[in-house]
Amino acid sequence: MDCARDAAEIERAAQSAGVAPKAVKVSAATHIMTLWVSESQLPEIELGVAKTGYGFERIAPGDDGPAASQTQKNPEYLRALWIVIFLNVGYGIVEMIAGFFAGSQALKADALDFVGDGLITFLGVLAIGWSLAWRARSAMIQGVFLALLGFGVLANTVWRLLNQTIPDAALMGMFGLIALVINVIAVLPLLPHRKGDANVRAVWLFSRNDAIGNAAVIVAAGLVAWLGHGWPDLVVAVGIAGLFLHSAWAIIRDARNDLRAAI
Repeated sequence: MDCARDAAEIERAAQSAGVAPKAVKVSAATHIMTLWVSESQLPEIELGVAKTGYGFERIAPGDDGPAASQTQKNPEYLRALWIVIFLNVGYGIVEMIAGFFAGSQALKADALDFVGDGLITFLGVLAIGWSLAWRARSAMIQGVFLALLGFGVLANTVWRLLNQTIPDAALMGMFGLIALVINVIAVLPLLPHRKGDANVRAVWLFSRNDAIGNAAVIVAAGLVAWLGHGWPDLVVAVGIAGLFLHSAWAIIRDARNDLRAAI
């Protein structure tokens, strides 16, 4: 999973398979789904979750965390994940710099989404085979870091609201379009592995969530150019930053719960 939205989507899929809302919990921190159901319900739940593009492997009683699957151990698959990490984090930094030059808060917020996705994937690569406690500790640090970045962009957006400036619409649109292309390119290295692992197939479904943010930046750029005002940029920035902070909070919350369960 690359954000709390994915975790919520998986929970809803399990509920659609007949699981009570209080009987399923998906941790955005450790990527573990906990179910309080009978053994006979699991096949139906697996089918429901499969509709999201995700699958799951059962953790035997007494295990402290999920073992790495054969796909996860595949060197080519790991190499593909590293490419995805560098694309997300690398372009996130580029887009953040572009946001400062363009004076666009929407670009900065979208850049956070790129950096956040890259860091979560990075944690997933590092944490393969780690214990639940260490996965939760790593996620906690990451969640706090992402939250600080999110609050920084939000605070800067408020400052821009009080000191109205018009961003460079051309730069906004150009880098928003590049961001959309990068999202597509980031999926390509995982294509050879899409049949071997349900989690890889999910990239296709959830990459559209990221594309919505990219499209919003492009639309905001068009409105800024058309109206000659900076408010569309600020509206999009607040929306993206809000979603980002929600994901960061979900990671911190789940990490705390997982740490309590592991100790």
